[in-house]
Amino acid sequence: MTKAEILLWFKLRNRQLGFKFRRQYSIGKYIVDFCCPELSLIIEIDGGVHFYSENKLTDLKRQRFLEEIGFKVIRHTNLEIIYNMKSVLEDLNKRLNQILPHPNPLLIKEREKKRTF
Repeated sequence: MTKAEILLWFKLRNRQLGFKFRRQYSIGKYIVDFCCPELSLIIEIDGGVHFYSENKLTDLKRQRFLEEIGFKVIRHTNLEIIYNMKSVLEDLNKRLNQILPHPNPLLIKEREKKRTF
């Protein structure tokens, strides 16, 4: 795992965001950085190599496959994770609530108490 992946894993593991995430998770012929099967959610961390045009095409093809089989893909860069973890976690928290809003506001507040930034 890269430094950014390690840093994010320490925030995702043990249901700190309220959901179980797995790292280096196999889906078809691909291995994704982080996956929450319960929500069909994938988090990908992009380093510098992802910005070369040939890699962008590969990533696009891969993302299309994952979305076609029902996954939502969220991407963040290594730099965002390393230098702005708080904003990344706020973004993930917001997206998690959009994907699976809970009908009971008290339970949402309880889940948010568990989340550590």
